[in-house]
Amino acid sequence: MESPARTLSSSLARNVEAVCKYYLSNGRRCGNYWIVGDVNNNAGRSLYVRLKGPLSGKGARGKWTDSATDQHGDLLDLIREREGLTSFRDALDEARRFLGSPREMAAESADRNSSECDTIALARKIWAASQPIVGTKAEAYLRARKITADLSAAPLRYHPALIYRESRNSPPRKLPALVAAVTDNNGEITGIHRTFLDPARDAKAKVASPRRALGGLLGNGVRFGVVEEFAIIGEGIETVLSLKSVAPYIPMVAALSAAHLAAWRIPAGMRRLIIAADNDGAGRHAARRLAERAKARGVEARIIISQGKDFNDDLRQIALERLRLRFAKSSPMSEFEESRRS
Repeated sequence: MESPARTLSSSLARNVEAVCKYYLSNGRRCGNYWIVGDVNNNAGRSLYVRLKGPLSGKGARGKWTDSATDQHGDLLDLIREREGLTSFRDALDEARRFLGSPREMAAESADRNSSECDTIALARKIWAASQPIVGTKAEAYLRARKITADLSAAPLRYHPALIYRESRNSPPRKLPALVAAVTDNNGEITGIHRTFLDPARDAKAKVASPRRALGGLLGNGVRFGVVEEFAIIGEGIETVLSLKSVAPYIPMVAALSAAHLAAWRIPAGMRRLIIAADNDGAGRHAARRLAERAKARGVEARIIISQGKDFNDDLRQIALERLRLRFAKSSPMSEFEESRRS
């Protein structure tokens, strides 16, 4: 006979998005995950909850991890942490109370019906409908952020009018967007990342969440160059492109968040990895976790940390040559850069 805790955990997992909307209302859906700052419902991108998968076992929906604190668990654990409950019995009672509320269940039923579409297929459709980035507003946006990297072969495109909604029930509007292809270690597109742009300026759109993802992100990333034995990995696209401006011959990956950086799937055959960490707690912690995973697999891993909040901040604050010199001193891969150049 199944235990009450396991029965409740399965029921919560069946309604995982409703659980997230209720207890982590300051977060948002990002592909197949709910992203928020922490178990206290602060805004941010450190904690992620899996929205799809089996009800139990590996990759189960409702499993969550906070990359900044190493906290993890199922939805019962999440409820206990969120509500500050010291007794497991109290957590079970709170879960029963939530599951007995028809409002949340009706909302989740509607969400399940609307989310049946294949998000990876939709991501690929948007990518196919986008145009090459060179000469577009998306390129102008990146150049305005002092990025000088060659974008002609980058996994980046431009869409002049993508639909944007503040929330599921908000009226749609169309905005220009920088579109990045997220790929797995086999080069297959598993999702996209969109940076919505201001129609009148070379800047991000003035909306609540100008950066959004679609499809399968966890373990994957935006790859700049062929990632084999050597690579640099960072969080954001602009962070990685800033380093690409300094070291154009080194393959690089943008994981798109601290949580995804920590969970990046290291390719077979990789020997050396530089982890470019954002200068905040979540960034440094995620970098350490990835470095530990890399070293456990025999991969030489080194962490470099930006002086400002990220490496694009560094690029915009100091001259390109000064950043190049600092990178050359801190990076053991400068020899690889020179070999690729020649």
